[in-house]
Amino acid sequence: MHPDDSPEQKQTETPPTGRTTDVASAERTIGRHRAPEPPRRGPLASTSARIAVATGVTCCLGLVAVVGARDIGQRHEPVREVMADRAAAAAEAEQRASRDFERTAPPVAVPVTPVPAATPSPKPTKKAPRKPVRPKRPRPVAGLDQRQMDNAKVIVDVGRDMKLPRRGLIVAIATAMQESNLYNLASDVLPESYDYPHQGSGADHDSVGLFQQRPSSGWGSVAELMRPAYAARAFYAALLEVPGWADLSITEAAQTVQVSAFPDAYAKHEERATTVVDALI
Repeated sequence: MHPDDSPEQKQTETPPTGRTTDVASAERTIGRHRAPEPPRRGPLASTSARIAVATGVTCCLGLVAVVGARDIGQRHEPVREVMADRAAAAAEAEQRASRDFERTAPPVAVPVTPVPAATPSPKPTKKAPRKPVRPKRPRPVAGLDQRQMDNAKVIVDVGRDMKLPRRGLIVAIATAMQESNLYNLASDVLPESYDYPHQGSGADHDSVGLFQQRPSSGWGSVAELMRPAYAARAFYAALLEVPGWADLSITEAAQTVQVSAFPDAYAKHEERATTVVDALI
C-alpha cells in the first residue's frame, strides 16, 4: 500500500489473504450453489490399466472358447464318423456306378406263357354200374360153421324170394342137414362135379349138391345142381307140388320130396333147423 493512501482506501483495497476474488471461486464457496467438481479419475483411468484388463478378459474368453470347442468336438465326434462313413459309401457307390455304366446290360429273360393247344371236349362218360353190395356173412348158430351158415342163408333167401312161409324154410334146412350136412358136395361117381366149386364129396350114386339131387332123375344138369341157389329152388318147386305139405310133419314133407331110404331121419334136425331159420329171417 502506498503511504499517501487514506486508511479507508487501504482497508478496502487490501484483499484477504488466501482467497480469490473471481466470480467462479465465489460461487463455489456458497452452499447449494456450489459448482460440481470435475470428475476424478479411477484406477482404470490410465491407459496401462485399461490394456491390462482387456488382456485378461481376452485370455479368459479364449480359454472358455477352447474348453467349449473341445466339449463340442467330443459330443459331435460320432456324428463326424457317421458323416465320414456316408461320404465313403457314396464315393464307393459312385465309382461302382461308373464302372457298371461302361458294361453292357445282361439280357433279360422274359417268361413266355405257352398257349395251350385246343383240346377237344371230353366225351361224356357213362357212369359205371354200381357194384352190388355184398351182404354181411351171417353169424353161425346151432353148431354150424361159417360155410354151413352161408349155404343155409342161400336156402332161406331163395325160399323168401319164392314167398314160402316159415314152415317151408324149416323143411328145406332140415332136409339139407340130413342130405349133405349143409355142404355143397361133389360126387365120386360124377368126375364132372369136381369142375365146379364144392366143399367135399359123396359117393351115393350120382347125387350132388346140398340136397343130393340126381341128374339122372331129372333134377337138372351137374352144373346146375352144383349151384346152391338152383338146388334150393328145385327143392321148393317140388315141395309146392305136394298136396297139403304145410300140414304135414317135417319128416313127411321132406320124405315126400326126397324119397329117401331113411324117411324118419329128417325129424331129428327140426329143432336146429328152426334155430337157423329164425337167425336168418
